[in-house]
Order: sequence, then C-alpha cells, then structure tokens
Amino acid sequence: MTRVVVADDQPVVLQGFASILDSADDLDVVGTARDGAELLTVVAREAPDVAVVDIRMPVLDGIAATARIAARHPATRVLILTTFDLDEYVYDALRAGASGFLLKDVTGDRLIEGARLVADGSMLLGPRVTRRLVDDFAVRAAARDTTGLDTLTPREREVLLAVARGRSNAEIAAELFIGDQTVKSHVSVVLRKLSCRDRVQLVITAYEAGLVR
Repeated sequence: MTRVVVADDQPVVLQGFASILDSADDLDVVGTARDGAELLTVVAREAPDVAVVDIRMPVLDGIAATARIAARHPATRVLILTTFDLDEYVYDALRAGASGFLLKDVTGDRLIEGARLVADGSMLLGPRVTRRLVDDFAVRAAARDTTGLDTLTPREREVLLAVARGRSNAEIAAELFIGDQTVKSHVSVVLRKLSCRDRVQLVITAYEAGLVR
C-alpha cells in the first residue's frame, strides 16, 4: 500500500481529494491537514510515501512546507495541487523539492494515477512547465559539471536516457527487463555520480550533454 496524506485549506476539496485517493485499492490516506504547519505534523507522525499538497495554504504555504518535507523527510514525495498550470509558485515548489503538480480540476482517475507515479519515483509535469524548467535550468547548465557522465556504466547510461525521456521506474524496468528495485538503485547511483538533486536535473543534464533532444 502507498501511504498518502492530503493538505488543502478548503474542507470540501480536502475531503473530496482524500476520498478519491482512498478509494484506490493500492492507496491508503493516513492523514489530512488544512495548512502547511499541520501538514508537517502529520508527515512527521505518519511518514507517508506521498503528500498531496495545495500550493496556497495559510500559516505555512505549500512551497515552504515542501521545502521542509524535502529536508526533513526525503522519503516523502510531494505532489503539488495548483489552480493554474503556469502559476509562478509551481516553479518555486519544484525547486523546493516537489516531484510534480496537478491542476485542481483534475479528474479522479488522473489524481490517483498522479499519486502512483510520484510514489514510483517519477516526475509529473505538464508540457509547458517542462519547457519552462528546461529553459530555466539551461541558463545555468554551463556551470554544471557533467564530467560524471564518463563514470556511468552502460546500464546506468540507459537508465539516464530513459529518465530523460520521461519514463517511470516501472516503465524503465519493463524496457530493460530488470526489477523495479534495480531501477531505483541505478537512478540513485546516477543522481550521485552526476551531482543532481532530482530527476528534473537529470533530464536537464541529459539534454545539455546532447544525449537526447
């Protein structure tokens, strides 16, 4: 079971999202919160796999809460909920450590799928946000040391290319005929060797190195 917490300051939205997620056989909503401070308490207590977080909340907003979750509870992945897909706050949240975002008018099936993808280690980004992030990181790419590419094994390079193409861990495992845990291990090693914080930075590194277009 994938353990999930949900945070939103609107009670009806909070209850609705929690009910949708909890209806999935493989998802278990173990807590809810109405602001960022309460979210941190719930995450510390329940150690969820995924936190579905509204970006705009009182007391502590979604960005600040995401940054603290990333720093204190790195095993918990954050899926941001936002009203607009080009909301400036989205980029700040991703930089703070979020694993992706969904619009708040998302369908129930897509919300469940998003929680599963994030729990699996995938990034969940809309195409316009992806382009914006690529441009943003590319500005600073020249300063990033990509010599670590030479240290990758052939298998690790295959995993990097698959990540750069947006594949989830499950999809990579199927493509390369290896186990999910093996994929996760390879991704962790590639992150370390390339000094990247997350999969977004892996994508940018791959693009800047000319491995993918």
